[in-house]
Amino acid sequence: MPQPDHIVRIPLPDQQDLDADILKYFGKCTEKLGLIPNVLRAYTGHPAKFRTFTAFYNLLMLDEETTRLSKLEREMIAVVVSSANRCYYCLVAHGEAVRELSGDPQLGEMMVMNYRVAELDPRTRAMLDFAWNLTLSPHDVGELDRQLLRDVGFSDADIFDICDVVAFFNYSNRMAHGLDMMPNATYHGAHR
Repeated sequence: MPQPDHIVRIPLPDQQDLDADILKYFGKCTEKLGLIPNVLRAYTGHPAKFRTFTAFYNLLMLDEETTRLSKLEREMIAVVVSSANRCYYCLVAHGEAVRELSGDPQLGEMMVMNYRVAELDPRTRAMLDFAWNLTLSPHDVGELDRQLLRDVGFSDADIFDICDVVAFFNYSNRMAHGLDMMPNATYHGAHR
């Protein structure tokens, strides 16, 4: 049974009516990814928010000069946060990214379902435990939790970056839930 074929449950502008810079961005997505992620389509009704969202996402998740976290680590955080929040869109889209970046389809599935079953090194385990706790019990996170990250080699700058990714995906998950956002169907079969 295929997933529903909507992008979100609110009307979106026709693609030909979008601003030239957004259409150019969509062209780059199609060229690099072979698709336009539905999350980007969801923001087309608000061009200024589209620009802010894409700029922040690109800095947070794709940039390699402003963080020591690898792309895979950032994607693993995204999936663990999305698993805690049961975000269908992000589990499908970022689960696919974990499969691609790790070259391990089983790791992608473990991250989606229960990251604790994966045989992870202590550093990665501590990072994902922190992400899980910051998502489900943010009011309980304190200095002891940050110290556990330092104890496995994370710097204070790394801790900031971990929190930044966790916070962004908690936001994104709520947007996806609130709009009933559907992932691009091609994510389901990719890198398996």
